[in-house]
Amino acid sequence: MIQVEEQTGKSFEQSVDKFVQKVDIVRQRAADLQQRASRLSLPHPNMAVAALEELETALEELNVAEEELRTQNEELALARDAVEVQRQRYHELFEFAPDGYLVTDLVGIIREANRTAAKMFNVLPENLIGKPLVNFVSYEERRCFRSKLNQLRQLDWMQEWEVHLYPRGGTLFDAAVTVSIVHDWEGNPVGWRWLVRDITARKQAEEKIRTMQLQNLQLQETAKLKSHFLAIMSHELRSPMNAIIGFSQLLLRLPQHPLAPKQENMVSRILKSGKHLLKLIDDILDFSKLESDRLELKLEELNLAELVSTTTEEMRSLAEQKNLTLKVNLKLTNPYIVNDKVRLRQILVNLLANAIKFTETGSVQVEAWELPAKVAIAVKDTGIGITENDKAHIFQEFRQANQTLSREHGGTGLGLTITKRLVEMMHGKITVESKLDEGATFRVEIPRQVLSQQNWIKNTCAS
Repeated sequence: MIQVEEQTGKSFEQSVDKFVQKVDIVRQRAADLQQRASRLSLPHPNMAVAALEELETALEELNVAEEELRTQNEELALARDAVEVQRQRYHELFEFAPDGYLVTDLVGIIREANRTAAKMFNVLPENLIGKPLVNFVSYEERRCFRSKLNQLRQLDWMQEWEVHLYPRGGTLFDAAVTVSIVHDWEGNPVGWRWLVRDITARKQAEEKIRTMQLQNLQLQETAKLKSHFLAIMSHELRSPMNAIIGFSQLLLRLPQHPLAPKQENMVSRILKSGKHLLKLIDDILDFSKLESDRLELKLEELNLAELVSTTTEEMRSLAEQKNLTLKVNLKLTNPYIVNDKVRLRQILVNLLANAIKFTETGSVQVEAWELPAKVAIAVKDTGIGITENDKAHIFQEFRQANQTLSREHGGTGLGLTITKRLVEMMHGKITVESKLDEGATFRVEIPRQVLSQQNWIKNTCAS
């Protein structure tokens, strides 16, 4: 196309030059004719002069036409330069595009191909011209490819047509093909433009995502089964444990048939072990409810100072067994808050029991104070402390700080996990500060007025 434009431009310039030469010849002859006429004595000199003037006028008009012709020639040259710039730009975009670009005729014979397409098919660009595109389609899909090619005759374009392509001497890869029709100047279809994109990486990523989603569904199903199993087992275990604890207490309280010291000791140990097992069962049951989102808070107005003092006193005997000092420091101007009394007590018990369990000497202290629209509770101890590495996992289920001491201190490793999830249900947060052999401080911050889940969601969306 460019060669035709260049030849047309040259022919046009040559025509203009010939036109100018002829105009110059006519002008010269007219001037000679006028000079001769002025020297001759003719019967009607006025007629000769008039004719010459008309000829001069015609020459001037020719001169104007010449200038117009030159202007048009300059405009044509500028237009040709602009076309050349656009052609070069199109060529660069086509040639260096990151995706493969092809132009084929209506039967799929390749007429043009860029470098990316040649690289995809592992063929030199010049050797790709004239090859049927179907030659690079996998054998299993060639019949379908030819059928699609026939269907394309009734369509203007087709987007994201996925096909497996097989490069020469290479490995089969997934490709997404977008096809649009090419028309001539009269609107007749003459070929197809093909955009070929290698989507192997995308298909692999999609397969990984599908695998992960399947694994996630399996994990969710496993978690549901686990929670269901734990709930059933916990309920089944609670009944006999309650019977063991109840009958043990009755045996210890029978005034008419007092037990011998040795028997009383054995029954006391049974009662203590039964209560310990019941606490473990309750932890597992609470954890299963939290896992399955079946635990709900029963909100009421309560006196936080009274709750902290009462709960601390209940734990005092446990601290005295290890000769630990148990302190309470309350700084509450207004002690009334809205929360779940039972679950807030459970948080305090878990933190106090944990502090006493891992403290051999020194003290355990409970503090409560007020914050803007919140209240804070802290449990401090002088125990073994927590390493930086253990702090990162301290709230994970079935974990204990310093795993080497887990057998010695016992427990399921669910206490802090349950505590954290209960605090989060109250829309609060729990943090820990500790250094090895320097004790630990667990701090809980909760709203002064805990909202129900529905009201909390409404307030969050409104803000």
